[in-house]
Amino acid sequence: MSPRPVIKHTGRRPGLNVTRGLIADIARKQFAALGYDRTSMRQVALEANVDPGLVAHYFGTKLDLFLAVVELPIDPVALIDYVVGGDATASAGQRLAQVVLDVLDDEVRRRPMVGMIRAATAEPEAARLVRDFLTRNLLVPIAHRLEADDPEYRAGLVMSQIAGMTLARYIIGIEPLASRPTERVAADLGVTLQRYLLGELVR
Repeated sequence: MSPRPVIKHTGRRPGLNVTRGLIADIARKQFAALGYDRTSMRQVALEANVDPGLVAHYFGTKLDLFLAVVELPIDPVALIDYVVGGDATASAGQRLAQVVLDVLDDEVRRRPMVGMIRAATAEPEAARLVRDFLTRNLLVPIAHRLEADDPEYRAGLVMSQIAGMTLARYIIGIEPLASRPTERVAADLGVTLQRYLLGELVR
């Protein structure tokens, strides 16, 4: 079985210089205003009055830039590889559920996830940003790697479960869901995610 993906700790790294901080601030603003797809490295560089190569030097790809400014607690590439590894046809949903709950059970690491869900429920632009990133860069690639039919729809179903679980268990605190042991919740959630990823759907 593949090891679980490395979960990143949040918080700014020390020693960031002014230019890097300025680029990050502008990128954060553009991602919120334009969404993930419509924000480009060149646009960020233009507003920051720097060469686009400097943005790439500090942050790498556009996805790396997004991850840096929203400080997600997990590496998406590692998550995808973990979920589709091993006997994915039998365990992809369980793996995804366990990783999501591992993150959400840690108070520090769940803050970015909870913040994104809260922002998405309040601001249309934030909702589009969350939808674009989580579905197109995490869940749709997982569905494609699993060779599932109708991957975009399946990714949307999975997203609905993850967002709903975050809201119900960790924000609203619906009982007895909020106090049920993580292992049990992960097992139940995993069954649903497995069906949404690879099971038969009503046509």
